[in-house]
Amino acid sequence: MSDKHHKKGYKKNGKLEKEYYEKELRRLQVELVKLQEWVKHRGLKVVVLFEGRDAAGKGGAIKRITECLNPRVCNVVAKGKPTEREEKQWYFQRYTSHLPAEGEIVLFDRSWYNCPVVDRVMGFVSEKDVENFYIDCPQFEKMLMRADTYLIKYWFSVSDEEQEKRFKGRMEDPTKRWKISPIDMKSRKKWVEYSKAKDEMFEKTDYPECPWWVVEADDKKKARLNCISHLLSQIPYEDLTPEQIKLPPREDYGDYERPPHSEQNFVPHIY
Repeated sequence: MSDKHHKKGYKKNGKLEKEYYEKELRRLQVELVKLQEWVKHRGLKVVVLFEGRDAAGKGGAIKRITECLNPRVCNVVAKGKPTEREEKQWYFQRYTSHLPAEGEIVLFDRSWYNCPVVDRVMGFVSEKDVENFYIDCPQFEKMLMRADTYLIKYWFSVSDEEQEKRFKGRMEDPTKRWKISPIDMKSRKKWVEYSKAKDEMFEKTDYPECPWWVVEADDKKKARLNCISHLLSQIPYEDLTPEQIKLPPREDYGDYERPPHSEQNFVPHIY
């Protein structure tokens, strides 16, 4: 970004200023709380899918969305390896128990779209399984929408250069090393196969009633703000923020006395 086109809140290189990013994130999170209250009030059902390559920033976006929300209303589903019983079920059955009831929002950190992309590339499913997926998936999603469920699908897109940079950062950071799995290591060698599987998935599951929304995610901060802003635009809601509450005075303790410290176990004052 040139000096001539330098905008307030942006650095000269086009990156967001930290203060501007945090201010915008806070503003959007307040709107997410309003959306949450509307969903609860109207008994809406909301499903949001987060898909994309490893280290594309899905988890970071989900974290910022849920940060200020009530976990009783908005919860995250991040399924691991299927159980022995799940492997014997109809593929979509392993996800149905996680779908929202009225007044709930569910965010899927990877979803049923594991089948045609990750599982396919890694050889965990057969081509017949993928073929069946493409027959069932549009019908399954349309059933959800006929049941008055908002279904929103995001694909986080990241370049191979940026993904490599993030992998290296995770390897150097002890708090993030757990994010790198053996599958991640294998997927790095299958970039082209992954791309072809994703392209076919888009071709067969991107339809007007439920399109894929691509989040350009090389810049994490912009990706988070863009994703949240778009999510808010997908569900009409009204502001139900209650008027400010005035705290009532405390009751008199009367003859109540707290038990002595010596009768309780306290966490040591290390800090």
